[in-house]
Amino acid sequence: MTDLTDRVSLVTGSTKGIGKAIAMALIERGSRVVVHGRDQAATRAVCDRVGAYAAVDGDLATVEGTARILDQLAAIDEVEVLVNNAGIFSVEDFFAIDDEEWLQYHQTNVLSAVRLCRALLPGMLERNWGRVINLASEAGIKPLPQMIHYSVSKTSLIGLSRGLAELTKGTRVSVNSILPGPTWTEGVEKYFDGLAAEEGRPVEEVLKSYFREHEPNSLIQRFVTVDEVADAAVFVAGNGAVNGSALRVEGGIIRAI
Repeated sequence: MTDLTDRVSLVTGSTKGIGKAIAMALIERGSRVVVHGRDQAATRAVCDRVGAYAAVDGDLATVEGTARILDQLAAIDEVEVLVNNAGIFSVEDFFAIDDEEWLQYHQTNVLSAVRLCRALLPGMLERNWGRVINLASEAGIKPLPQMIHYSVSKTSLIGLSRGLAELTKGTRVSVNSILPGPTWTEGVEKYFDGLAAEEGRPVEEVLKSYFREHEPNSLIQRFVTVDEVADAAVFVAGNGAVNGSALRVEGGIIRAI
């Protein structure tokens, strides 16, 4: 494994969930981690709590917010490991989603990564070392009918990752995507609490039946943990031979070789 000690890592959307777990895992490997969130106070609080190197704040779904983040980074250090984790998801009827919401998903889940890669990848190539890790989803390969808008954005992210990896040929820079399956995060917990209330059933009962009814292909028949996704991110960051890959961390839901 490549030594990540003192490598500067930016993990977007790292105030909670998968992003926070990845940030903490990289810190444990000795990386100088820059955490990111939209709210300045909340992001600074997480930075202090996990012992991160620095904190930046801004809305990556906008050009202005991204420029604000890049300005803050310029005053901190060169980013050597970029983890594009920031994103949104929701369960919605395809026929009820208008163009504005489609564009919001594209801005948040795809263009946020495009903007940061466009700004930070050239420096990695110039220094001949770097890692870009894009958090996609198993839904990017197995589109979910109840989350078509989300699935399409993650398919785009997988394609972006492979395309950018081609630009790194012959260098010590890599670009990969990670495809988590259903992962137990604060947002998922909130969703299932709401679903249980809507159905008038205990949340434990809803969770017990979820994989049997909705994800029968899952081989682990449980939610992936944020730490399991973080372990995969650390592996990709530390292994220079992994490039252009879409690493599945989805418990076997995608029934394919």
